[in-house]
Amino acid sequence: MSEVIRKRIEGRGCVLRGDDIDTDRIIPARFLRCVTFDDVGEHAFEDDREQAKGDHPFDDERYRGANIMIVGQNFGCGSSREHAPQALMRSGFDAFVGGSFAEIFFGNCTALGLPCVTLSPGDLSALMDSVTVGPDEQLKVDLEAREVHHRGTGWALAIPDGIRDQLLEGTWNATAVLLGAGDAIEETAKRLPYVTGFSA
Repeated sequence: MSEVIRKRIEGRGCVLRGDDIDTDRIIPARFLRCVTFDDVGEHAFEDDREQAKGDHPFDDERYRGANIMIVGQNFGCGSSREHAPQALMRSGFDAFVGGSFAEIFFGNCTALGLPCVTLSPGDLSALMDSVTVGPDEQLKVDLEAREVHHRGTGWALAIPDGIRDQLLEGTWNATAVLLGAGDAIEETAKRLPYVTGFSA
């Protein structure tokens, strides 16, 4: 079983406004040739940042050190590259709050233990404004209570029950769960005729 349990994530927020931000923008295709994910964080939103000429949230000193990203609708759409959540995780992000997330991006984040939670449009807009006004103030994503808190205000978050359970129980890491079940797997294998061979 994974030892990392995600009951609540606390820190500071970074607001990235806009809908339909795809994985090609999160990590440009030329950085997909890497052998490991070690350096992909350095290139997150590289083309967007270059085009913005310093006026991008990732280059905003107010958001330096932020670990919770607040995004719009359909975040992580486009190609299904695992490099996108890897790049964001290696840029320091531990959780995402948004209007909605592309399904594969959501799944890839869950496999890394990165919660993706959603708010209603009105609540999301209020949270974005709150973090923009107070970027240094503590932001909390509480999976147990199903709430997001910032500057004395709380908003109800949504997350599928099964994914929430995995994060709360530390079973989001499928490889760790499989390794932890080694003895049970061996015992089951001993009872399977197509593994042990059929008796005469």
